[in-house]
Amino acid sequence: MTDFPPSSDLADPTGVQTFLHRITNSRPSNGVVDLSWLRRAVHRVQDDPGAFFAWLEAILRNEEAVRDAVKRSYWHPNGFAKLVLHSSADFRIRLHVWPEADKPSCGESNPHSHRWEFASTIIAGEGMHMVEYGETTEGGELHSRFWYGADPADPAALRRDGQAYLKKLRTPHVRRGQVYSCDTEIVHTVRPIDANLTATVVVQGPHRSAKTVVYCLPDQTDDQPNGELTESEFRLLIDSVVAAFTERVSS
Repeated sequence: MTDFPPSSDLADPTGVQTFLHRITNSRPSNGVVDLSWLRRAVHRVQDDPGAFFAWLEAILRNEEAVRDAVKRSYWHPNGFAKLVLHSSADFRIRLHVWPEADKPSCGESNPHSHRWEFASTIIAGEGMHMVEYGETTEGGELHSRFWYGADPADPAALRRDGQAYLKKLRTPHVRRGQVYSCDTEIVHTVRPIDANLTATVVVQGPHRSAKTVVYCLPDQTDDQPNGELTESEFRLLIDSVVAAFTERVSS
């Protein structure tokens, strides 16, 4: 939930337009990056995955691009990596990677919303379990409510705002080859289906609101700082995703 500096442009020594250039050039002529465009951008990953993975490998060959991406990237407290591959004023491209583990990750287990719209697709692994929630006055499970971005003096802080009961509204599980989209009104949790390597491409739009809501169970702490991600970890994670894709298409 950090505002990132812009990406450095990637040279294209082959003279062939890269995945990033094609995405950038497809933006609407009116300059409005909306949810429908974000979905179309993600479909480009599905329609031509080779171009996307060629772009990943081009990033790894560009030391400046790697350094810039690492500065924007981090480990989530629940053990998966958020790699911010591109950042500009109107959209960002992120790669979320859950490394192979002994048991499935709990993912982003606190119900939360976003200040921006996004669309995503699975490029490694079986898929993701999604649960979408809404506040209710009857039934549901008690949570503590927090707002992120509500304090102008400390925009990165979570500020408590009482309690609320949440109920499950939908469970839109997403398998490889499908697209999931999310607007700023949706409150959800996300976790991988299994413990194998799982990776999603997320195309994120510009901020639509100043704050976003996060819910925690009463016995949970809201203090969950992100972890630093090193350059070697960044390279290893991308290599593992590329290897998983290569193995799948060659089998």
